[in-house]
Amino acid sequence: MMNPGTGQRAVSVSEALQTRSSCRAFMTDAVPEGTVCAIVDAARQSPSGGNLQPWQVHVLAGGAMARFRALLAPKLLSMPRGEPPEYHVYPPNLHEPYRSRRFKCGEDLYATIGIARADRPARLRQFARNFDFFGAPVGLFFVIDRRMGPPQWADVGMYMQSVMLLARECGLHTCPQECWSAWPRTIGEFLKLPAESMLFCGMALGYRDEAAPINALRTDRAPLAECCTFVGEA
Repeated sequence: MMNPGTGQRAVSVSEALQTRSSCRAFMTDAVPEGTVCAIVDAARQSPSGGNLQPWQVHVLAGGAMARFRALLAPKLLSMPRGEPPEYHVYPPNLHEPYRSRRFKCGEDLYATIGIARADRPARLRQFARNFDFFGAPVGLFFVIDRRMGPPQWADVGMYMQSVMLLARECGLHTCPQECWSAWPRTIGEFLKLPAESMLFCGMALGYRDEAAPINALRTDRAPLAECCTFVGEA
């Protein structure tokens, strides 16, 4: 069956979940504006507590993307650690089993491109590619009213998940990027965000470079017994 909106073969939700991965090397091919619009529009059906719909999404592509990259490039050289972030991406004292999961994810990632743990400069150069959206032609910034709380942050996360699954339906790939929280002032000024708006996350969107070794990474998942407890009969 074909998706009438994109001409792509329609995928099931299960297939979209199984084939979604954080893409870290994109082709430069442009994504049609209509396709991007259709994805962020359809994602509005995501649930939110009290139907608050606390998400705002800003899409960069074409000339806007070029201007943003030109603005950020010199800042990355002078301020490699970025600006003071508005929140911790990870808890300051990450404990087990989460610490080991994060460590293994990093080791597996760098192994795909042959960067040794001791090669810190190479690791930093690879990490810096985050701030080029890994070469993707489209970047999305997700914004939330800073007066909202953790439940509304979860709502934004559900909206983002919808975007990622809809992208797979269109034959596209994504990479959600919390690292953008390191540039709240620069991004806020570029997007002309009001004071009450807070940058939550970014996301790269485009066509995956199938030849890039880094895109072979598939992170582990804990077995069901570690994350699910059945109370009573299922």
